[in-house]
Amino acid sequence: MVSKNQIKLITGLQQKKYRNEHQLFLAEGVKVIQELLQSNIVLDHLFETESIFEAVPAAQKTLIKEADMKRMSALNTPSSCLAVFHIPTPKPIDSRGLIVALDDIRDPGNLGTIIRLCDWFGVTQLLCSKETVDLYNPKVIQATMGSVSRVQVNYVDLATFISETTLPVFGTFMDGKNIYKESLPSEGILIFGNEANGISPALEQKIKNRIAIPRFGNLQQTESLNVATATAIFLSEFRRNS
Repeated sequence: MVSKNQIKLITGLQQKKYRNEHQLFLAEGVKVIQELLQSNIVLDHLFETESIFEAVPAAQKTLIKEADMKRMSALNTPSSCLAVFHIPTPKPIDSRGLIVALDDIRDPGNLGTIIRLCDWFGVTQLLCSKETVDLYNPKVIQATMGSVSRVQVNYVDLATFISETTLPVFGTFMDGKNIYKESLPSEGILIFGNEANGISPALEQKIKNRIAIPRFGNLQQTESLNVATATAIFLSEFRRNS
């Protein structure tokens, strides 16, 4: 059985203020939960509509009805399992290698996909501006498909960080240099901007290396690429050249 207080807590964790208050976050689906259970992120409690995770101690899991799962779930189509995990203590920033930085990314799906891309391309450090969507938003966690356990995410004042770093800084712009013709380093900071407005003017003035993905269409009328799609292309080029 699941209590009314548990349901209230879990539905509350869909909001950032309650995640911060309780230092807990939600994860749904077998794949995501399995990845998190295999990481250093600590499980608080697991709820299942059928027995799936046999290795989880009985004291940390509850078998519930599908109707209760629907009440608790943040998904339109609830999964057979939902888990509550403790938010880990942020680690110090590792200023080595290739780092991705996000300036005011608002869409949870974009952030989650970018975390997954960082995992794929071996980028272990992701920096987010304070305005970027919360890492522990359930939609972000869902979109990472477990990669959140392997990519370190820190929220920082990007302008200050860029001013103090010794790494080369690359900003992605529509009018930047052709990424396919540039010699790219193995270490550096690669910055992506807001979905609608791009990199903020305050940050833009601190960026010396402006790079872009050229348009190949005959009409040249496509306004822009989705930021997650652009991230995949840029990371592919950085890794190919390193």
